[in-house]
Amino acid sequence: MTVALGEYLDAVPDLVAERIAGARQALIVSHENPDADTLGAALGVARIIEYHGGRATTVCTDPVPPLYDFLPGIEAERTELDPATTYDLLVVVDCGTFDRVGEIGRRHAELFERMPRVIIDHHLSNSGSSTPAADWVDAGSAATCEMVVLLAARLGVPLDVADGGMAAALMAGIIMDTSTFAHSNVTPRTLQVAAALVEAGAPLADISRRLYRTKPDGQLRLFGRVLGRLQVADGGRVVWSSLLDSDLAATGTSPADSEGIIDLVAQAEDAEVAIIFKEVAGATRISVRTRPDGVDATVLTGAFGGGGHARAAGATIQQPLDAARTAVLAEARRLAAAVAR
Repeated sequence: MTVALGEYLDAVPDLVAERIAGARQALIVSHENPDADTLGAALGVARIIEYHGGRATTVCTDPVPPLYDFLPGIEAERTELDPATTYDLLVVVDCGTFDRVGEIGRRHAELFERMPRVIIDHHLSNSGSSTPAADWVDAGSAATCEMVVLLAARLGVPLDVADGGMAAALMAGIIMDTSTFAHSNVTPRTLQVAAALVEAGAPLADISRRLYRTKPDGQLRLFGRVLGRLQVADGGRVVWSSLLDSDLAATGTSPADSEGIIDLVAQAEDAEVAIIFKEVAGATRISVRTRPDGVDATVLTGAFGGGGHARAAGATIQQPLDAARTAVLAEARRLAAAVAR
């Protein structure tokens, strides 16, 4: 039986569909410190453009973490533009704000500003750009990859193109951003999209195992160090830990290996707010998780220039870890205290 997605295709803005289908040399940009959703969405958009006769370059400020080496087509990902290519469309995927593009956006600010642009994103904090008709921001979508599946269907692109590679890449993003369909962001549309991807050949079980049940020894040791300094306040309503540069050095890991630690901390039984503080070149990056019907994570991170989703958000604070931690915890405790259960 073929999974039907037709009832959802009106969600794709006309101008987004037109620009993607008409691109001849597209530049597709993921957010810095990439995860499966931004990478999968970029790969999916690239396959859609190629199906319509165009070419696509996928780029990201940071190298792809080894965790995502299994994504079909990821070997073509670049950390810099192709100087021999004249691009006719900029596609920004899974970036809650344009700043999330990172250093590559600052290096090519003039080019990025004058190129026709499409934004595809699912972050509540995304306010779009100056050309809203070419923006597609759907905060009700569990993942940007969910949206790209609808874009493919709208443009008549079979989900099994690239020998099923597109379906696998898009499934990875959905699995990552739903924690294997366990988060409250999963909707009936999410499940229908996932079913269509499985029908197209996406190996759901294998992708889930790779992303959530396979970790190198060094990453496990890193998690142990971070969990070992777990702290709580206000009867466990606020829970936090810190990831230090020395942790990475001691375990022979990289920042990408910290992926997933916040979800373990967020399992604390009484926590309204869970936070990981990470040292990042003189600044501090925070990852935040909150319980349903409680603190809005975007309110907490928004106070420090960040954003994301109501239950999962982040920010980068231009302060050393100790100073940032003091400020963030004060706000987190204030917000958590206002929650009545």
